Amino acid sequence: MTELRYLNHYHEHTKAQVHKLIEEDKLKSHLLSKYKVPHAKTNDKALFSYVNELKNEYLKKSQPLSKVIYDGKINVIHNALGTHHFISRVQGNKLKAKNEIKISSMFKSVPEEFLKMIVVHELAHFKEKEHNKAFYKLCEFMQPSYHQVEFDLRLYLTHMDLSGKIKEWE
Repeated sequence: MTELRYLNHYHEHTKAQVHKLIEEDKLKSHLLSKYKVPHAKTNDKALFSYVNELKNEYLKKSQPLSKVIYDGKINVIHNALGTHHFISRVQGNKLKAKNEIKISSMFKSVPEEFLKMIVVHELAHFKEKEHNKAFYKLCEFMQPSYHQVEFDLRLYLTHMDLSGKIKEWE
């Protein structure tokens, strides 16, 4: 049986259903039936604009974003899909703060729901540092289907893992 490293904490029944999709070679078609086309935010400028719009809609009172980029090194260095950084420093008698988000470049060509899930997750960290109940409530506030999309993203990562390479959305 194939190891499902992105689904380790899910119930055995759920993993059995995923194994069945894999064995029947239907995992990709299952995902394509739900998520048909990739998003168009393929460069850092478009990504910054997209993330900033979400931040301004849901986290109006939080500090402005300094930087939002795609990073090709994220999953190698951080073993993550995206990262967030809070950089604070004292300059003279003022406290300067920078908020940065980096998204793995593998998300340049996935459905918008997957990109939004990663962005929502990283934005939520600006308000809630830990993965606690309040954190996930905030994620659901910004993307009501957050948990379903997270599960489907894990299916997508499983598909990519099984194919042995990162594939563009087809």
